[in-house]
Amino acid sequence: MNYEVLEALGQIAQEKNVNRDLVIETLEIGLLSAAKKRFGMSDNVEVQIDSVSGNIQIFANKEVVEDDAVEEPGLQIGLSAAHEIAPKARVGQQVKEELRFSDFGRNAIQSAKQILIQRVREAERERIYEDYRGRIGEIVSGTVQQISHGDILINLGRTEAVVPLKEQIRKERYRQGDPLRAYLVDVLRTSKGPQVVLSRTHPTFLVKLFQFEVPEIYEGIIEIKAVAREPGARAKIAVHSNDDRIDPVGACVGMKGSRVQAVVRELSNERIDIVAWSEDEAIFLSRALSPAVVKRVVVDRRERWMTAIVEDDQLSLAIGKSGQNARLASQLTGWKIDIITETKFQEIQEEKAATFVPLSDVPGVGKIMRERLQAAGVASANDVAEASLSRLLEVPGIGEVIALKIQSAAREIVSIKVEAYREEQRKEKAAAEAARAEEEARQAAAEAARAEESAADEPSEAAPESEGGEQHIGDQDE
Repeated sequence: MNYEVLEALGQIAQEKNVNRDLVIETLEIGLLSAAKKRFGMSDNVEVQIDSVSGNIQIFANKEVVEDDAVEEPGLQIGLSAAHEIAPKARVGQQVKEELRFSDFGRNAIQSAKQILIQRVREAERERIYEDYRGRIGEIVSGTVQQISHGDILINLGRTEAVVPLKEQIRKERYRQGDPLRAYLVDVLRTSKGPQVVLSRTHPTFLVKLFQFEVPEIYEGIIEIKAVAREPGARAKIAVHSNDDRIDPVGACVGMKGSRVQAVVRELSNERIDIVAWSEDEAIFLSRALSPAVVKRVVVDRRERWMTAIVEDDQLSLAIGKSGQNARLASQLTGWKIDIITETKFQEIQEEKAATFVPLSDVPGVGKIMRERLQAAGVASANDVAEASLSRLLEVPGIGEVIALKIQSAAREIVSIKVEAYREEQRKEKAAAEAARAEEEARQAAAEAARAEESAADEPSEAAPESEGGEQHIGDQDE
């Protein structure tokens, strides 16, 4: 062995991106395995590799015995043979016998080679796993290698990644060799090596793209507080500026929309709404429902529920196509939301006022319990009927049995009153519709009568005079 061997090992280490010392250590293990395969021994074998000269030597430590007492040639050596190695050797001592590569045989060398290849491959896989494990949360670039069962296989250079079908934007189509950028979500250990999992639908992918395009986000001057996405269709992001002099929405949009358009193009024309974040939940929801104009917001912090009230002509815009705008606004704010018109809100308020039932009307609710319920914010039978069981159990002195009992009684009383009110409203509505229909019929009849009278009063057309009836002044003189 010479320096060329050591240089080849260094080249292997560089190509596979593994530690050179690991390659040398692996070679030692392979040679020990080859010795065991050829000579049936390994525990007493020693491999010495000179990292400077590249010289590799293999020795077997053997016990010196009399020439006629050698029973295990792999572990023992006759005295005469020992004297050739160490002239002063004596029976019972240990000597190192050098093993020649020529004695190993082809199979043993092939075994050492396989061990070296396998160990280097495992080390390379481990290095790749650790490298990409530390890059989770970054955007990586590669080229499309192939599409298999709907999954896109990406060549990253050192390894292969996959974009599973569920992590793809549905309307995107790729061909072999196309460049692709995606968000690194996970690295899995598999029998074939590390599997890098990428995503183009992850909300953070949108955040990372904005970090590339908007320096203020990368520098931390502007923060992306929340993201909501329906990949490939529409997204909303809430941004906040830590510098009052910088408009966060304007900075993200860029000059003539250049910054946001760069992100839109990367995401296959996914529409992106950028709104200013606010600590005030009502203001934040109003902005999140853009482009619709919200008139006001009713907030229920206990249930984390908000009701957005809009003008009648803004309802469809606030809800969006197939409810998309409302869903994204709910995801962005983290609250459950209702969207109703001003007219509907007024009807609800009128019904609440008309169907109010005091706590004193609920059977089983005495003065002390009534005071405790009111102190807990449950001020009417209507509140008892709508409250969750857990909320009633928070009231001192109310157990599950009592809570269920008074809630059942409250619901019965309230439902009777609500049904009576709605029935009355239905009757009033029906009467109003009947009156309107009657008025419309009356007006139609009056219009018809006026039309008939107008037709009767029109004069009949005069018959045209004959030519002989026409006289001139000159004719009379004659």
